[in-house]
Amino acid sequence: MSTTLTEQPRTQQSTKKPGLLHGLTWLVLRQHRTTTWIVVALVVLGSAAIIYERGQLADMLAGMGWPGKNVNLTQAPERFQYIAEALGALPIVLGVFIGAPLIASDQEHGTAHLVTTQSVQRRRWLAAKLTWCLALVLVATLVLSTLFFWWWEPYRDPLLAEWLSGSVFDNTGPMLAALSLFTTIGGIAIGMLLRRVLPAMLATFFFALVVQVAWGEFRDRLAAPRTITWPLNDDTPNFLDSGSAVEADRWISTADGQLYGWGTCAEPTEKATNACIKEHGIVNNMVEYFGYDQMPGMQWTGAAVLLGATAVVAVFVLWWASRRPL
Repeated sequence: MSTTLTEQPRTQQSTKKPGLLHGLTWLVLRQHRTTTWIVVALVVLGSAAIIYERGQLADMLAGMGWPGKNVNLTQAPERFQYIAEALGALPIVLGVFIGAPLIASDQEHGTAHLVTTQSVQRRRWLAAKLTWCLALVLVATLVLSTLFFWWWEPYRDPLLAEWLSGSVFDNTGPMLAALSLFTTIGGIAIGMLLRRVLPAMLATFFFALVVQVAWGEFRDRLAAPRTITWPLNDDTPNFLDSGSAVEADRWISTADGQLYGWGTCAEPTEKATNACIKEHGIVNNMVEYFGYDQMPGMQWTGAAVLLGATAVVAVFVLWWASRRPL
């Protein structure tokens, strides 16, 4: 009697685990798990500090009768300033401690050569590392900037924190994320080129510092200022003295619009001042200012510039790595 084999041969089952955490994704997360947990812990601590300080500020202002009573603090509370400064330093910290070592560490210890000589394509491996790094930075900064805006915005009048200052403008909306992504990708590129961790971190620190200083000079160029004119001897319009307007420049002018510097007729005596005003035909005050309603547009314009620069550097990193040995 013969037996006919009807059972189909077994096929090799895929060993790939379902979901996202497999292959390169799992490798990158495992390699950088310590950094990931440190960033998560810092975000949790920072969020807790902001939530707590917001509650403290609300209680303090309520005790002073705000909002029914007009309250202007002589200066922003110290803890508000400390947290604003810490957030302002975050793009530098992320660029130095996350961006700079990302590729430089693998190059210095030979991990990059080991990985890219296996079956994994170099560009694919690098793209996985960039995705992890930039996603971590994006999520962390968005959480903190959203909470900081939630703290500052309802209390911006008594806090006397000017919205166009770096402590507010660069720490809210999309700006903190955009600045952090740019300094981080800059650190990654510097590390890839220098191939050593400590020199890369040092160079990234100065790079991020220059970016912060240059951005401070560029901030008020993100929109055209508005102008307002009123008679020379009248009181300044109330909204210019509130937190909703940020003064950019101030002049005195003639009836036909000729402008003079604010101190043109600052004479030692009232009689000499009046004579100077009459001689020049000065009749008006003129102020250039930015309105609070311009803030979102200015932030998104600035973020678009920085995100565009981030994309350019990321493409350069991928291009360079695909043509040069790591």
